[in-house]
Amino acid sequence: MADRRLQVFHTVARLLSFTKAAETLHMTQPAVTFQVRQLEEYFNTRLFDRTHNRISLTDAGGRVFAYADRIFELYTEMENSVREMTGEISGSLTIGASTTIAEYMLPALLGDFRNQYPDVSIHLKVSNTEGIVSMVENNAIDLGVVEAPVSNKNLVVGKCREDRLVAIVPPKHPMSGKAVVTMEELLEYPFICREEGSGTREVINEYICQSDESKQAMSVAMELGSPEAVKGAVEAGMGVSIVSYATIQKELRLGTLLALQLDPPLVRPFSFVHQKQKFRVRVMEELLDFARNYCQEKVAD
Repeated sequence: MADRRLQVFHTVARLLSFTKAAETLHMTQPAVTFQVRQLEEYFNTRLFDRTHNRISLTDAGGRVFAYADRIFELYTEMENSVREMTGEISGSLTIGASTTIAEYMLPALLGDFRNQYPDVSIHLKVSNTEGIVSMVENNAIDLGVVEAPVSNKNLVVGKCREDRLVAIVPPKHPMSGKAVVTMEELLEYPFICREEGSGTREVINEYICQSDESKQAMSVAMELGSPEAVKGAVEAGMGVSIVSYATIQKELRLGTLLALQLDPPLVRPFSFVHQKQKFRVRVMEELLDFARNYCQEKVAD
């Protein structure tokens, strides 16, 4: 219903990037530029200053952006009110998830949600925790699901469930007979870890820092960009690692990896993160409620 030109302008103004706006709106960059120029022609003034590959709002652009904020807030309030009366749940959402969550938790959750709400369209973006939080901050996604603490106090963070992490070794490793292992014992061997910015990496670093001996002894043999790559390297005998217990169920059944409990135990929260918005579309409220209930049921199981 809202003017498409104004929607496109508002997204560019929020992100201060035509490229990011195109990605967020699932449009080409020339199409975004065309819509903004159409609005500039309508007002007969420039809305953006473009210098050295960077853009900023002009005074007129700032005024249009402020009014657009109010327009879209009222539009969302109206839409929520009508949908609440009719009971209709439809629309589109863009969700971002860190790698572990996107690969091992979200597929089943989103599949069940779509079965219940077939008129909802969901787009999924995958990155590490740092990248997902950045997308939420820039309004490039509606909702993020991450595996590490979020430091930005301006975002709303809600715990979904707890995830247990374990040490993994190949079957013929010298520690294969152990059921429980300390960090000091684990770090006597080459350690394979995720890349910087990964939630798993951040949680492990904090865990290691609890012990000065572990911190000094840590020898990173390899940094890899996904849980699958980490598991493959450990299976190949290239080192040991710490991963989410949820990610190794197949390997445990096949006997290609062994899980050792950590002493002390290591758990972390999976959390929802989103902007503080006065009015959110009804479909996002439904997804949040559905996801919270889903996570509680899985924990109960």
